[in-house]
Amino acid sequence: MRYIAEVSPPTDDWSTRHSVLAMARRTAALVNVLDGDSPDPAAVAEVLRAHGEADPLGLTADDVDGMRTAAALLREVFAAGSTDEAATALNRLLREHTVPLRLTSHGSTTPWHPHLDRDDDAPWEEWFLASSCAALAVLVWDRQQPPGRVCASTSCRNVLLRQGSGPERRYCSRRCATRERVAAHRRSRAERRPDGS
Repeated sequence: MRYIAEVSPPTDDWSTRHSVLAMARRTAALVNVLDGDSPDPAAVAEVLRAHGEADPLGLTADDVDGMRTAAALLREVFAAGSTDEAATALNRLLREHTVPLRLTSHGSTTPWHPHLDRDDDAPWEEWFLASSCAALAVLVWDRQQPPGRVCASTSCRNVLLRQGSGPERRYCSRRCATRERVAAHRRSRAERRPDGS
């Protein structure tokens, strides 16, 4: 008897690392690492590498500053309270910061894929904003809901993706969810004490 093993596609192949969902995850991770006054270029480079960008990255402090500006614009999409608000924000970003859709294979070094930046050597800021807008726009189109949100924890500014058909994620991590549950429990206990219940 002959057995045929079912083989899952490798998790490190190009198309998996560059899928719409993978690009949207990269967007959220970069928006988070670029938040604040002076993001660490090494931390930004680490996120880029973790999401499939190859060395040498050659990120400069000016590149990171430009990406930080792009991240602030993308945060508006994550903060949108409705699908209409997310689509409006994306349409504005697409109109003001991208060029017509083109296909590239980066000189036959990758499979053909779409780009909305000027060319294969566009600055980091332009590439980040354009590729992120493309991924988030496809998620709005596909799911008919905002692609993400800001973490519901009052002490966190991280953004996250809405994923799957189950309950909507409200927190960026278990840590934030636990911190909010503990705070709610403490508030509840404090409210019960004064009246003796």
